[in-house]
Amino acid sequence: MNILIPIIIKRLGTAVITLLLVSAVVFSISNLLPGDAAQEMLGQSATPEAVAELREAYGLNDPPLTRYGKWLWGLVQGDAGVSLANAQPVSSLIKERLSKSLLLAAFTTVVAVPFAMILGISAAMYSGSRVDRAINLFTLSMVAVPEFLLATIFVLIFAVELNWLPSLSYIAGDAGVYDYFRAFAMPVLTLCIVLSAQMARLTRAAVVEQLSQPYVEMALLKGSTLSRAVLRHALPNAIGPIVNAVALSLSYLLGGVVIVEVIFNYPGLASLMVDAVTNRDMPLLQACAMLFCLGYLLLVLIADLAAIVANPKLRKGG
Repeated sequence: MNILIPIIIKRLGTAVITLLLVSAVVFSISNLLPGDAAQEMLGQSATPEAVAELREAYGLNDPPLTRYGKWLWGLVQGDAGVSLANAQPVSSLIKERLSKSLLLAAFTTVVAVPFAMILGISAAMYSGSRVDRAINLFTLSMVAVPEFLLATIFVLIFAVELNWLPSLSYIAGDAGVYDYFRAFAMPVLTLCIVLSAQMARLTRAAVVEQLSQPYVEMALLKGSTLSRAVLRHALPNAIGPIVNAVALSLSYLLGGVVIVEVIFNYPGLASLMVDAVTNRDMPLLQACAMLFCLGYLLLVLIADLAAIVANPKLRKGG
């Protein structure tokens, strides 16, 4: 454990520097978006005097470096500013939507991880067989298909043709378990398929490597069944690479959730960020982008630590 502390501190320092660089990139790119936030808020009928007054009130006339410095200092203090489109604190808007995105991510993880484990371990146990080839074909196909295409196909099948599920993921305040199931079914299914395919392939590679080790062969020679050798011997030693694979795959979920929330009109953080782009709401857009980056860095950090714990050679290099 003492060996890991300097590594964790080093990785956290790298993450902070990465966040700082990303903040500069996010601020620069968001300010390159066409249109005027003040004009967007007041509408096309607003007088030039009213637009100029609003720009002054929100500090939009300040030099870019000054605005960046104020924004960054506010973030450090936990103040992401005020939404230009909603005139509400950005933190309250994000808090409301973040819980819904986390709920979608939690449902996806609960379904995708066990499914991927079963696929990956089954493919490894029967490596080279028809089962392995069938799973490989399925996972390769699903990795190659983008989320928006899968989501569109599901909408056409389950909402338009069969009329089993709603095309929009709306959840009423008094929704029951069945309503939640109907609302989450297609978004979770879309994310699960792509996510499970990636995790299954990485899990298969980790388990196959362990099955080729002499200790597994010895267990089989002593009469252990293949399933027992996998569950009792190979799988515990493959946990590190598998956790690494799960964390990396979940980081991919952050990108997929943007597309899925927009297609199914799910009221999460990603759709809030897309609305911020439409409304030229820079404080909200920048805060959402930084939050996604922070989530990605945390998952990559977990993946790195899992790889370091599993492989002693990586501890020497840090």
